[in-house]
Amino acid sequence: MKAKHLHKPLDILVSDMEHWNERPLIYQFFEIVQIIEGEGTRIVNENKFSYTKGSIFLFTPLDCRGFESLTHTRYCSIRFSEVFLEQYKNQHEKEKVIEWLKQLEAIFTHHNRFEEVLIKEQRDCEMITSLIESMVVEYNGKASYFNENLQHLVILVLNIISRNVNPQQVISNATMDEPLINKILVYLHQHIHCPKNLRIKHLAGQFNLSANYIGEYFKNLTGNSLHCYLTQYKMNMVEQRLMYSEHSIGQIADDLGFSDESHLSRQFKKHKGMTAVAFRKQFKS
Repeated sequence: MKAKHLHKPLDILVSDMEHWNERPLIYQFFEIVQIIEGEGTRIVNENKFSYTKGSIFLFTPLDCRGFESLTHTRYCSIRFSEVFLEQYKNQHEKEKVIEWLKQLEAIFTHHNRFEEVLIKEQRDCEMITSLIESMVVEYNGKASYFNENLQHLVILVLNIISRNVNPQQVISNATMDEPLINKILVYLHQHIHCPKNLRIKHLAGQFNLSANYIGEYFKNLTGNSLHCYLTQYKMNMVEQRLMYSEHSIGQIADDLGFSDESHLSRQFKKHKGMTAVAFRKQFKS
């Protein structure tokens, strides 16, 4: 399955569905899609849900997604990486954001496996539509402070969506029978900042598999070794932070569970063929 990456912290696109050429793909970012007009079906992880004007979809970096339109469909797509939301000012704020992102991923994942997002209150639907329209204006206009405004607008939309989700239902349905590989992938993404939770022995115990077997199981189901998958995912996160955050390389190393800055630099050079310092300098120039 092909993958698609986001090359900036936030991207907003308004387009017709017939321009959605490559599908389905695995996208390496979060995405909110609102249908502006049209009817059809969205396909996510082999599940199918119908859509109409005003429908809202949530996607995680894990999801394979595509669309089949029955009538002319126009949509707005808001795509963002973790970096876009991680503009924290201190350690306490950082911990709150990381925890919030974990909850957010649980909500997104729940609605792609078990049911659609249902915005119960009409005023919430109207508010989300208004906020998304404001995002498009800010994104296209790029006036002063537009990045900060976009961050606040995205968080507002996510908060409104979150309050329309019953947390107990998410927890209850999350325990339903589903492929073990899905559970493992969610766990890896949620604990990417904590290396000790990603060790083979720990994962084997977490998912009741033999330490000798879990690596083989993962490769058979994904086509990648567990080590390669984790390295690629973490390097993508490093790239995003080098390009779009103001954090030092030492801070990035600490955030993502590297032992120190030199460890991150060695791994990054293997991945990109240049040091993290050179990569950031090249991007900023």
